[in-house]
Amino acid sequence: MNWITVKAQHFFEQLSGAMMTPLFYVGDAHLSIAAIIKLILLAIVSFFVARILSEGIKRSLLVRMGLDRGSQEAISTIIGYILATFGCIIVLQGAGINLTSLTVLAGVVGIGFGFGLQNLATNFISGLTLLFEHQIRVGDFIEIDNLLGTVENISIRSTIIKTIDGLFVIIPNIKFVETNIINWSYRDPRCRLHIPVGVAYGTDPVLVTEALLVAARKEPNVLSHPSPKVWFRGFGDNALNFDLLIWTDQPQESDAIKSAVNFLIDYEFRNRNIEIPFPQQDLWLRNPQELTKILENHKNDISNGKVFPHHVQNSAESNGSFTSPKQSVPKSLNNWNLRDLLRRVTYFEQCTDLELRQLIEYGYRQLFPAEQVVCKENDPGDSFYIILSGSVEVLSQKTGKYIATLHEGEFFGEISLLLGTPRTATVKTSADSILFVVERHDLKKLLVEQPNLADQIALKLSERQQALRDLGLLDDDSFEQTPFLKVRKRIQVLFGI
Repeated sequence: MNWITVKAQHFFEQLSGAMMTPLFYVGDAHLSIAAIIKLILLAIVSFFVARILSEGIKRSLLVRMGLDRGSQEAISTIIGYILATFGCIIVLQGAGINLTSLTVLAGVVGIGFGFGLQNLATNFISGLTLLFEHQIRVGDFIEIDNLLGTVENISIRSTIIKTIDGLFVIIPNIKFVETNIINWSYRDPRCRLHIPVGVAYGTDPVLVTEALLVAARKEPNVLSHPSPKVWFRGFGDNALNFDLLIWTDQPQESDAIKSAVNFLIDYEFRNRNIEIPFPQQDLWLRNPQELTKILENHKNDISNGKVFPHHVQNSAESNGSFTSPKQSVPKSLNNWNLRDLLRRVTYFEQCTDLELRQLIEYGYRQLFPAEQVVCKENDPGDSFYIILSGSVEVLSQKTGKYIATLHEGEFFGEISLLLGTPRTATVKTSADSILFVVERHDLKKLLVEQPNLADQIALKLSERQQALRDLGLLDDDSFEQTPFLKVRKRIQVLFGI
């Protein structure tokens, strides 16, 4: 037993001597195996502590400052690098290593780093560039090499992208410096999506425009400003080609938004009997005379009673008699297309189809049942309304008085838009009504295209402001007591027309 103890003691003494034996000198300090292991462990601890501190700073300070996710990640990563560097310097100083003595060694290692680890060095510098420039940040939705995804992490060597299919892709940082990148989230996340649509030849383009815009406005993820637009791309081999242009502030959901809008387009096309054509080809016959003879013989057989037309025979067998086609039932106003409804308004009745198509892009039709409130008193004014059918009542909740009844062709909502005041009265429908709604940002375009409407608005506003003043609903200082010319000037100042 004593012999084993002596052997073990001798082994550990030899191991300790080997661990403590200097391998090389750095300045005045000698480095043994034990010293190197100690340095490595302390460096790992310093990196770990630096990471904990950077995460703590991000959660306790950067989040409270209200910074976006990308800025938080970039600042915390840079702080982590700085703390880790200071930690390594402290560890080296604690080991008695003079940093000035590492100058030559650093130069030699730098040369080896440049040649042997060229890719790593390039990715490292590229990663620092991404962190400092902030052109690509954590949380941004980007497209690189036909790959769509969200930036999850930017590290020293690579960047992690989470694709829209939930896959994580690791991309070297140098790719972001050398490759053209689409950053959908940079500065303004709003982007425009193109949805191509083809319709059969002979389809009314105005009807197509209305259907596409109605479909776009029904999708909640499509922005109302900028407004959806319809472009006529050209005449294809088998179809008239249109593009529906919509805006969204959720680019990462672009595929889902396109799918939802396509469903709505199909629904609107079916309701309006708009046909999406199949590819077509022309058939040329070498001997049309032979086909003509066959058709003439078949026609003679039918006239002589030898052949009974198949579709008539089936109808007679199933019904027992021949029936006349059904008479068409006139459509209600709710089923009219928007172009025909607009033509019922006095200042639009002389518009051409092209002018009405532009008008349809600026507003939309909205159905209101009887006794429904369209806008409330003191609400902010953000829309202008033209009555296409039905009627509305204008009421004052402040005084409890009835003001007026407006009918087809009249409009309301212009006072709060032009004066910049809240709604001065409550408007509710007195019968089932169809209103043409123009939002604030599209009103300027509408008035530019329809100067006569601007004159009508000025005239009506000059009449209504005095009536509202008499009811105590409009302050004397909110607008000068001047008629048409002053109101028209106000429109020119507000809208530049």
